[in-house]
Amino acid sequence: MELYTLMRQFADSWGLLYMMGIFIFVVLYTFRPGSKTYYDHAASIPLEEDPKNDEL
Repeated sequence: MELYTLMRQFADSWGLLYMMGIFIFVVLYTFRPGSKTYYDHAASIPLEEDPKNDEL
């Protein structure tokens, strides 16, 4: 069996399941309970003033 054929079969079956699992994990991690305060703080960081750069 050629290496290309082996890799293609892997990507068509187990690779798809692996990528689907990673996607589901990322979605569940993002929407987990208690993460709202973390993401609200991260969203407001660009709006905070930096006292070191007031002279510009």
